[in-house]
Amino acid sequence: MWRIWRLYDPLRAMVAQGIFLFALAAMIHLILLSTNKFNWLDGAKKAPTTAAQNAPLPAAVPAAKS
Repeated sequence: MWRIWRLYDPLRAMVAQGIFLFALAAMIHLILLSTNKFNWLDGAKKAPTTAAQNAPLPAAVPAAKS
């Protein structure tokens, strides 16, 4: 393991890793903030009220036999 650290400067490696992890965390948080379900700042947005228009029709009543 010590030979790896002779190739790379430990301080630069740790700084680069910290910058990468911070950028990754910021990207994940921004992606979550752009969704309706996981936006903790604005809250979940209500679905449009057109759901009743898309409801299935009631089942047909069979005709009475005579």
